[in-house]
Amino acid sequence: MEQEDVDLDQIVRQRIRSLRLARGWTLDALATRCHISPSNLSRIETGGRRIALDQLVPIARALDTTIDRLVESDDDDEDVVIRPQAQNMPGYTTWLLSRERSLNGVTIAKMRITNEDPAPTESLSVHPGHDWFTVLTGTARLQLGERTILIQEGNAAEFSTMTPHAISAHGGVVEILTILDHNGERAHLHGNGAPASARPA
Repeated sequence: MEQEDVDLDQIVRQRIRSLRLARGWTLDALATRCHISPSNLSRIETGGRRIALDQLVPIARALDTTIDRLVESDDDDEDVVIRPQAQNMPGYTTWLLSRERSLNGVTIAKMRITNEDPAPTESLSVHPGHDWFTVLTGTARLQLGERTILIQEGNAAEFSTMTPHAISAHGGVVEILTILDHNGERAHLHGNGAPASARPA
């Protein structure tokens, strides 16, 4: 195997691991999604097993990316520049802006919310921790227990997530930048497949 092939192989392994960690997934979680055993997936990530095309296809699909993106040549700024990919769900689009959760355990994401329907009280989300977001464009509707608070462009909100809550758009599309701790990431980006504002009633 030529050195160039070895380098590309290592890049692919690193990308798989980075994308998995950026979503907060364990090896078991990704293995379930791509129907590969956790032990084989671990060997793929660590270099203990060659990556076969028939394994790369379901891995790429599970990570919401393409084989082309996994195997594209590395460049000098790859360790610095994050090129987020849109993750679409009904009512919202999310771009993860952190490659992996940092040491203090947070995930940074940009969200574009088109859902303007207030969430029914019984569907408001509750989980341990705190959420923080700032509105980049538009107006966000924050439902916080019995309160409804409109957060205008340029303003931010921070609140305990032990209070039932949901975020939706008000008067048109809203884009927010949010910092989520581990519990917030699981609840809003992975819990039931959608954030509280986008879950069906």
